[in-house]
Amino acid sequence: MTAPLWQPSRERIRSANLTAFLREVEAEWHTPLPDHPALYRWSIEEPEKFWRSMWSFGGVVAEARGDVVLQDGCRMPGARWFPEARLNFAENLLRRSDDAAALVFQGEDRVQRTLSHAEVYRQVARLSRSLRDWGVAPGDRVAGYLPNLPEAVIAMLAATSLGAIWSSCSPDFGPDGVVDRFGQIEPKVLFAADGYFYNGRTHDSLERVAAIRNEIPSLERTVIVPYTREAGVGDLRGAVPFDETIAGEAPEPIAFARLPFDHPVYILYSSGTTGAPKCIVHGAGGTLLQHLKEHLLHTDLKRGDRIFYFTTCGWMMWNWLVSGLASQATLLLYDGSPFHPDGNVLFDFAERERMSVFGTSAKFIDAVAKAGLDPGRTHDLSSLKTILSTGSPLAPESFDFVYAKIKRDVCLSSISGGTDIISCFVAGNPIGPVWRGEIQARGLGMKVEVYDEEGRSVNGAKGELVCTAPFPSMPIGFWNDPDGRRYRAAYFEKHPGVWSHGDFAELTPHGGMIIHGRSDAVLNPGGIRIGTAEIYRQVEQVDEVLESLVIGQRWQGDVRIVLFVRLRDGVRLDDRLAAAIADRIRRNATPRHVPAKILQVTDIPRTRSGKIVELAVRSVVHGEPVKNREALANPEALDLFNALPELQT
Repeated sequence: MTAPLWQPSRERIRSANLTAFLREVEAEWHTPLPDHPALYRWSIEEPEKFWRSMWSFGGVVAEARGDVVLQDGCRMPGARWFPEARLNFAENLLRRSDDAAALVFQGEDRVQRTLSHAEVYRQVARLSRSLRDWGVAPGDRVAGYLPNLPEAVIAMLAATSLGAIWSSCSPDFGPDGVVDRFGQIEPKVLFAADGYFYNGRTHDSLERVAAIRNEIPSLERTVIVPYTREAGVGDLRGAVPFDETIAGEAPEPIAFARLPFDHPVYILYSSGTTGAPKCIVHGAGGTLLQHLKEHLLHTDLKRGDRIFYFTTCGWMMWNWLVSGLASQATLLLYDGSPFHPDGNVLFDFAERERMSVFGTSAKFIDAVAKAGLDPGRTHDLSSLKTILSTGSPLAPESFDFVYAKIKRDVCLSSISGGTDIISCFVAGNPIGPVWRGEIQARGLGMKVEVYDEEGRSVNGAKGELVCTAPFPSMPIGFWNDPDGRRYRAAYFEKHPGVWSHGDFAELTPHGGMIIHGRSDAVLNPGGIRIGTAEIYRQVEQVDEVLESLVIGQRWQGDVRIVLFVRLRDGVRLDDRLAAAIADRIRRNATPRHVPAKILQVTDIPRTRSGKIVELAVRSVVHGEPVKNREALANPEALDLFNALPELQT
């Protein structure tokens, strides 16, 4: 492609936070930085200067920063950022306390609420006092089994204001899945909703909460948030209504516990589809600083902007979203199905609330396109300046759809990172062009490279996404891993001293990146490495196909490609359609990409954040156990792949 899909206007470049940051860096460090590529090079060549400048530009609130930015900077893992700093995560997110909207919530077509920054501050202050009265102290764990409600944000802020560690799951997890997670970290307090709404139906949670509470003996208090009921805690004995925890006069101001930069703030979990979920511990300072960078510089988030991400409390994008308060933005929270009553519901929300940043998954954009929707024609999206997409690679055709059917003048930032780093390795660039099918840029301060199979850095070729220098949002460790052995094995075993992320990627001539899928799901027929995204891109352009999943099956001493497709209602996979799918793949990829088998299934298994689970299906096909089916949104779909007769020939 010879021209970008979008270019920022001169005014947009002039007014961007990134431009202001460039000018500040030039003035502070006497370094000419004419453009974003120059800034990126400087940020990885001078990481201590870069992160010191980011601290200042982000206005980090702290008792002390200290003079040392990076200690043991040659060690990965082992490097320590801002070892003399003392701060509080919640204090940085609660820097506004005026009457402007802080949280705007919609729960399907049932509930709408708005809380001001002042009201959020008051509720956090009262809840913080209650938690302190219950004996919650720095390092204690506080857990949330909650929909994406304002109370989830308030409970997290109250817990972290005391230096406690927050961890959350969405309420569609079954008791076993919750216990697999929270049982490892032994929380002292559990916040849970009485139920939730999804696809027009009401789901009760109290029976599950009772089962969870019985299996986690560390729990001393259970707080019930009313959502599907008017109030009360049902038959759950000993539980406390949320309203009681925020009753009475609030102490002013909040007594924030200011703690070291790497004091734990969050525990997140790996998907757990191939074993017990790993409990990934993230530090307060690294999470805050990285999110400020990604919001202010990569997303151009400004005070008063209204930012939305479609997420649950069980996905790291919830943690990413709520940090938008540190940039003094308004958070738009939605809970429920993005297709109830139809695929327009999130665009209705965007129009009504004058959304600035619309964050979603690549799968949602593809589903909107498959549904034949035209949001740009049916909705007023004039306030929208940025669309973010993550969760899986965004196909080039989805880029086309966004600019043709959603909005032409918008910065489409496909981003990629993960739970492991609670942030992004590659992200948006609001002062640069958008090229079809490409993520715009590597994250500032992130020394991201692509390694070939021999561990050599390559440009313009496909390989393993790695990060070859420390960055602040690296996990501080795994829970119950005192010697760090499991942590090192997860990221540093393949290339010692280098973070191996597990993505199959390619750097582009424009300075961006293309993600071709997970490297552990890379297909290897005849020794040729093929990214799964290369096949999905072609298959999901076939009108009859709603979604697909591809694996490599061990077969006769080699690997063969097997493609599973979920088709539109009433459509059957016959020889003609199978041939059309194969022909599209052959013409637009290569003959090596053509599957040996194409099979129809009625459902595709996925995690609760919407990611399809290629590795779990591969395990089922090979007769190997899937150790944690509770990690899946639809675990019954795995049974569709068990002992398919077509896979035996």
